[in-house]
Amino acid sequence: MTAAECAVWQRELGFSDSVANHDAKAFAAYLHPGAVFIDDGGVARGAPAVIAKWAPLVRGDGVRLRWHPERVVIGGDPDTALSMGPYWFDDPKQTAEPRFRVGRFISTWKRDRHGVWHVLFDGGGGSQPQPATTEQMLALQAKLPKTCAP
Repeated sequence: MTAAECAVWQRELGFSDSVANHDAKAFAAYLHPGAVFIDDGGVARGAPAVIAKWAPLVRGDGVRLRWHPERVVIGGDPDTALSMGPYWFDDPKQTAEPRFRVGRFISTWKRDRHGVWHVLFDGGGGSQPQPATTEQMLALQAKLPKTCAP
């Protein structure tokens, strides 16, 4: 990946970490003011709507969400990028069956005039999360890239 693509890769990883660390302020800082997030529950338009809709996930209520970038590409407009990779839900309740569900995400990022990347669109890549075993989750996590090198 290029240096610009690695910058988006790092932002995507930080965005995921904001949810994993239950940091609502950090989560909000990654959002473009006009962010649009689409899921089975509908469309959240604008950063305030995304923040409200994602508040339970960011707090860690119920299931836990993680994701990790595998690939980033910069578009013909050097201020627009796509980030792609797996996401997974972990339901820690002892009675949860399945405990893990895995899907693919695609996020669109936009660089602002200060050079900071913000997520503009997120839609889960259109994939429905599929059940996964603990062994499958460990294998998935083991193959994820740890760093991005230009």
